[in-house]
Amino acid sequence: MKQVIYAIASAVLLLAVSCNNDAQQETKTTADAMQTAYAEKPDSATRVKRGEYLVTIMACNDCHTPKKMTDKGPMPDMDRMLSGYDASQPLPAFDTVAAKSGKWAFFCGKGTAFAGPWGVSYAANLTPDGTGIGNWTIENFKKAFREGKSKGIDAARPLLPPMPWQNYTQVKDEDVEAIFAYLKSIKPVENRVPNCIIAFEKH
Repeated sequence: MKQVIYAIASAVLLLAVSCNNDAQQETKTTADAMQTAYAEKPDSATRVKRGEYLVTIMACNDCHTPKKMTDKGPMPDMDRMLSGYDASQPLPAFDTVAAKSGKWAFFCGKGTAFAGPWGVSYAANLTPDGTGIGNWTIENFKKAFREGKSKGIDAARPLLPPMPWQNYTQVKDEDVEAIFAYLKSIKPVENRVPNCIIAFEKH
């Protein structure tokens, strides 16, 4: 009789140990999964902060934010941060012969319009307004950013100089997504940038 009792007790003990091990393994697996998920998908505040850092070191404001003259020279007009070429301002006159020759490229005074042998290009509105990237998806943004497609559309024209998209072809998904998250978080500015001019009209 005692042998039967010992056998039952042993079986119960083994079952308890097995269940405990299973529970510990499940807990560890859940914790590992949560850690991996956090590493791959940081919270939105972290992603936005990372995007702000990338936009800053990649000098996006140099072309996409209009400049205003100060006692220290031209400085970014942060009231219109990343809103691109101001559509309310006519394009200043420039030497089209020199631009067509390829010997010169011109930047307008506010630093948001550019002329060269390709024609005239305007810095895009990168704010989350409907006239900017407000209606873009992350896939549109990736296609524009890494493949140089205007508005992130497959059949669209290539982005014109001086947009250095060729330098960004290998940027990691998480960094492109961080930049997009930051741009979606900034102040929207209504500004419908003009269409570019592909090459110059023949005279």
